[in-house]
Amino acid sequence: MRGFSKKKLFILGAIVLFLIVLGLVCASRKKNNGQRATVKVERKDIVESALAIGSIEAKNEIAVKSKISGVVGRLFVEVGDFVQKGDPLLEIRPDPTPLELAEAKRNVEMVSLELENAKKAWERARELNGRGLISEEEFENIQKDFEEAELRYKMAQERLELIEKGKIQIAETAIETVIKAPISGFILERAVNVGDPVVPLTSYQAGTELIRMADMKALLFKGTVDEIDVGKLQEGMPAEIQIGALPGKTIKGHVALISLKARKQENITVFPIEVAIDETNGTTLRAGFSATARVIIAKRDSVLALPERVVTFRNDSAFVRIPQGPKDSKEVYIKTGLSDGIFIEIIDGLKEGQEVLEKEVKPIV
Repeated sequence: MRGFSKKKLFILGAIVLFLIVLGLVCASRKKNNGQRATVKVERKDIVESALAIGSIEAKNEIAVKSKISGVVGRLFVEVGDFVQKGDPLLEIRPDPTPLELAEAKRNVEMVSLELENAKKAWERARELNGRGLISEEEFENIQKDFEEAELRYKMAQERLELIEKGKIQIAETAIETVIKAPISGFILERAVNVGDPVVPLTSYQAGTELIRMADMKALLFKGTVDEIDVGKLQEGMPAEIQIGALPGKTIKGHVALISLKARKQENITVFPIEVAIDETNGTTLRAGFSATARVIIAKRDSVLALPERVVTFRNDSAFVRIPQGPKDSKEVYIKTGLSDGIFIEIIDGLKEGQEVLEKEVKPIV
């Protein structure tokens, strides 16, 4: 009996809920039949823009490499440090293989013998030349061979000293294994630690990247725009940059570069662009920030506008419907201008404050 009462109460509640919903639907239909939805022609600022997605990057970012091999001996900087051009970054300690060291020492011995023989030949030639027994040309050739042997010996000694000690003085130039900053800027990344091996930069190998540094005063936005919008862009157009990590902050800039070549990005054709930053408004920017840039293509201030959804486009013409009495309406031709995708500029055909009918929503059958 108690179970029957619960079931009866449940059915009664469902019926009451159904009647309430039915009453609300009927009231809504009655209201809609009595009053049609309209929008007014109002003045708005309309901006046509193109959206670019990318990040903030340093304009001048450099990968520091070494021209000599070895291992990292000392580090003078850490990530985030600011250094001036010429400041020491790290020291490369020579770490020759036993074979390289042996070859360098044997090379010194070989060129030493060559120098000794060349010197004896030069001394004999000088004596013979003094007695007129050899020509001046022969003597000059022997003297040239002696001078070249001296130079080869000096080079062999310098190479051995550089391998053993890591530094050497040639004339007034000090050659050492301390890598110095090529520019003034901040240390962005450090790719090596003390003891890591270093492959030198040569004409046939890229070499080990030691440090990345950049002048953070010269930053720019690098991103891509859709191929549909790129034809509307021109260098010098103003842009507004929004930083994902800094909501509410707007950075001013202008288009500095539009790539002549497209690239595929997730099966979409896009064009790379660069936006130079003109004004940060006190915002601290960091390389790598994700960002979007809105490039201003055209702008209209305080113009008559309507939501684009109420405009019907047909045969290259635009039309809207205006109310005529409680139930009737009239289609009116209008001349439109700039659109931002939501609102569209009304150049002719309507007046400020005039009401325009919303399009009828057709029920889904």
